Amino acid sequence: MCQEFNQADILEDTLRDLSPQLLNILLKDHTRSTPERQENIFWATDDYAALGPGYAYADPILPPLITGERGHVVMPRVKKHKDTQTARSREMAEVFTPSWICNAQNNLIDDAWFGRQGVFNREITLDDGTHTWQTTTEPVGFPEGKTWRDYVNSTRLEITCGEAPYIVSRYDTTTGDFIPLSNRIGLLDRKLRVVSENVHTSGEWLKAVQAAYKHTYAYEWQGDSLLLAREAMLVSFIEYYRAKFGKMPLQTSLDYIAYIISWNVWQMDGLKGCIPGEEPREPSLFDDTSNLCLIKDGKKGKKIRFIDLINK
Repeated sequence: MCQEFNQADILEDTLRDLSPQLLNILLKDHTRSTPERQENIFWATDDYAALGPGYAYADPILPPLITGERGHVVMPRVKKHKDTQTARSREMAEVFTPSWICNAQNNLIDDAWFGRQGVFNREITLDDGTHTWQTTTEPVGFPEGKTWRDYVNSTRLEITCGEAPYIVSRYDTTTGDFIPLSNRIGLLDRKLRVVSENVHTSGEWLKAVQAAYKHTYAYEWQGDSLLLAREAMLVSFIEYYRAKFGKMPLQTSLDYIAYIISWNVWQMDGLKGCIPGEEPREPSLFDDTSNLCLIKDGKKGKKIRFIDLINK
């Protein structure tokens, strides 16, 4: 099935049409799920409570709540009502960053990693004061002692990610303007560009891209923004695959990327390392459950508690 994703808003119906399994994977919360039962990320906001049952703060986000007649419930911040944007900024300090600032800050990371400036693009200011960038067109070269695989396997994390504009830049989160694939500036976008420049068979490409996703992390409090971030990362995978090979990836590849995303982009109170709205809880003699958020180590493939990384 050929799908076009040429706008900011990714409709959940489109993902459901690709595969009912995809939405279930993208909605999974691994911290609270067990082998017997899947738990989903939850709204963690009162913005949707007026819609009725299933939309309260602590309710899980379920596919029927965001598809069909409710297919436009979850949308990017720029498309939300101005009153809602203001309230979220006031109550949750939700402020989204223009793409040119995301680019400038991501460039600082790469300037340090490569030991030189202007690897992926050159920042420019137009005569009217508009900030933008000019993408480099030649393949990325790597410094002595480092390879493209080292770059793909380097760990990146976006904290309190919102819709994850620092990771994948499908659109400017402040304007809603769609950004062409060739001009994207996200941390994961850069890794996927490097893979496509260095790998030319689908099997090797998929293996390298899976590694890129396994080493790219983000967390967010609010469930709707978290879902948008996960969706943007999945659709970016589709877009880069189609640009490289001229066709849709196989369903098994889509499911696996979605699975990686569901582990690496998770719902968390970043100050406490636990499920939003709760106090950290360790397992005890009388309760063997914990609400400390779990992620998966990209190198070892083991489940780890995020808070343990902070406390090292």
